[in-house]
Amino acid sequence: MQLQAVAAGVADIRKLGADASARLKYYQQKTLLFVDEVHRFNKSQQDVLLPIVEEGTVILVGATTENPLYEINNALLSRVKLYVLKGLDDAAIAAILDRALTDSERGLGEYGISLNDPARQMIIENAKGDARTALNILETLVNSSDTSRPLSISETDVALVVDRPRLQYDKKGDLHYDSISAFIKSIRGSDPDAAVFWLARMLEGGEDPVFVARRLVVHAAEDIGLADPQALLIAQAAAAAVEFIGMPEARIPLAEATLYLAAAPKSNSAVTAIDEAMAAIRKGPAVNVPAHLGDASHSRARACLGKGQGYKYPHSFGGYVAQEYLPAEYQGCQFYHPGEHGFEARVKRFLEQVKKLKVKPE
Repeated sequence: MQLQAVAAGVADIRKLGADASARLKYYQQKTLLFVDEVHRFNKSQQDVLLPIVEEGTVILVGATTENPLYEINNALLSRVKLYVLKGLDDAAIAAILDRALTDSERGLGEYGISLNDPARQMIIENAKGDARTALNILETLVNSSDTSRPLSISETDVALVVDRPRLQYDKKGDLHYDSISAFIKSIRGSDPDAAVFWLARMLEGGEDPVFVARRLVVHAAEDIGLADPQALLIAQAAAAAVEFIGMPEARIPLAEATLYLAAAPKSNSAVTAIDEAMAAIRKGPAVNVPAHLGDASHSRARACLGKGQGYKYPHSFGGYVAQEYLPAEYQGCQFYHPGEHGFEARVKRFLEQVKKLKVKPE
């Protein structure tokens, strides 16, 4: 039996289950169920299908172009085996083209078509591993030509049909997530060539440039941080430029920011510091702001509540004075661990000097 996920409803699945159950009961035959575009099933449909598969009433075969890990619920996934189909290699596409040209019954063999090697290679390159695309190109060439006499197809003919290579990309599926992951990891790994390659791959595929710009801003703070504080400003400027000018010109500021970030020194101390501090707060005791750090802007705050009493203004002591800023429950904790690269190396040296000056407050 076959179901189109886009057309089948809950009632259709229940009826299919009842029919399959009857077939098993009276004829001892299981039902093989093929569901095309299985990722189109919503949660309710999947919940109805689950017990039918679980009981062994049907053998489910689902086909999808999306990542089932994101689209199919875990209960249903746990009861099936996942097979990933890869794109065809060049040799396979070439074999399919040759078979289509020579098969008189199901192909184009009756027309006596010849395809030179450069033309064949151009079709293969534009197919990007998709046999259907290769055959569509070939069919378009034949349909737009005079087939009353032997037809010879050249690379010039192919170029008129394909115009520019079709790039396989999905803005909500695996290629979207895998490409942005490869992009960020290339920047983090300080490989500008790989980073700009993945940027081009996403933009050519139709990725939203605003999405890329947002990831650049996050990455500038997360993986470069204080090693080069300028990186965040450049990423923000690129994001603003993308919003202001749009594509295709936006590719240029995106490329500039990408290359800058890839070539910048790296430090994740900012994200580590905030995550460690937040984890300490979640696990630790409730605290109050120490009185000397409290807001003393109200005229009676100091006298009535003791706020601000004992606070030492650093500028009155030459820029630094030993003083405790953490609440008593967290004194001695260190969340920020400066790195050794770029500007942060200077920050580290400064904080080491401050640490030497620090003594137990009075």
